[in-house]
Amino acid sequence: MISRARTTLAAATTALALTAGLAVTGAQASSPARHEQPTQAAWTAAWAAAPQRPSAGFGPNWSEAGFDGQTLRQVVRVTEGGDRARIRLSNAYGTSPLRIEGATLARTAKGAAVRKGSVRRLSFGGKRSVTVPAHGRLSSDAAGLDLKAFESVTVTLHLAGTTGPATFHAQAFATGYRARGDRTTATGAAGFGERTQSWYYLSGVDVGSGRKTAARDGIALFGDSITDGFGSTADRDRRWSDALAERLSASGDPRPVLNAGIGGNLVLNDSAWYGEKSAHRFSRDALDLPGVGTVVVLEGVNDIGFSETDQPTYQPAPTVSARQLIDGHRALIRAARAKGVKVIGATLLPFGGSDHDGTHAAAVSDAFNHWVRTSGAYDAYVDFDKALADPKDPERIAPRYDSGDHLHPNDAGYRAMARAVDLETL
Repeated sequence: MISRARTTLAAATTALALTAGLAVTGAQASSPARHEQPTQAAWTAAWAAAPQRPSAGFGPNWSEAGFDGQTLRQVVRVTEGGDRARIRLSNAYGTSPLRIEGATLARTAKGAAVRKGSVRRLSFGGKRSVTVPAHGRLSSDAAGLDLKAFESVTVTLHLAGTTGPATFHAQAFATGYRARGDRTTATGAAGFGERTQSWYYLSGVDVGSGRKTAARDGIALFGDSITDGFGSTADRDRRWSDALAERLSASGDPRPVLNAGIGGNLVLNDSAWYGEKSAHRFSRDALDLPGVGTVVVLEGVNDIGFSETDQPTYQPAPTVSARQLIDGHRALIRAARAKGVKVIGATLLPFGGSDHDGTHAAAVSDAFNHWVRTSGAYDAYVDFDKALADPKDPERIAPRYDSGDHLHPNDAGYRAMARAVDLETL
């Protein structure tokens, strides 16, 4: 495997940046600060997942077969509290209307069980059943459930009819459950014998409050499998989004942090497995989330790394230049600023020794990281490359942060990512 060496690539990196029109400029004016709002907004996103088209690409799941006469129970952890809550559902990749016969929201007990006395029936426009149009999305009415930040909640959906292939989020790193018949109000785990590691139809949980309290802008983390949490411990909420939310809370400045990652996602190309390219999903999955004021973008390693690997799902992979990748990021910056959202860039993590490593990928990664650090194109940046590098071999993730594939961090690596962020820039 070819290793990178910044000392030998420095001249080439600078030349590439200059020929790509990337000369260092002064920092551009930041977006207007929206860190604190005078009163609580109607709704604030407290948890989110980016929808994907049905696929078996990440291993066995229920997305292609869908559901028929079953109850689906899904557990998520919110990063903001409130005295009312609602759910958001997505049928973005459904080719027929989706019928939800009933839905509930409850505090999680253990596994598929929920806490007695906490079950709240959800309504949609005042009705307990609802049909989500093909390619559509909708939100439930408010439910009176007082939630605290970092509390786990269970969303239960009764899918009485045949759904067909299901819009889902492939890699949840959290266990979901399925039972026969209608078990929306059941508090116990009996009957929920089937398990999954994906989320289906559920794209968000929002909270609100009648109290006149200052509302903090949410932070959306936009990216690929590293943002999604690949390599973290399942059912333990150890993604870098979780670690950042916990660090903000410990600092005395709690803010909701939303995960908009999709494993394998690309800046420049759509993929059947890895979701739509960044520009196609940026607004839906990040900018348009209720209450979001800041987005952190970490994406590009798959664009350059897939040309070095034998990925069976993305061949032939295009050879992407630093200029193309940078132009893709500039499009995201423009979209964020058009909505008044602060946008923060991130350097790509070291990937030496991984299946993404190679001469071309190394050079493009170095040029891209140089641009993030020096161009001033983003409102601010976080240097994950330096934060997670092995001091003995900066081209690789430090062993204590490596999940084992030399590409994705482990739990300690995701905590290191959260520590690398200057909280004042958020």
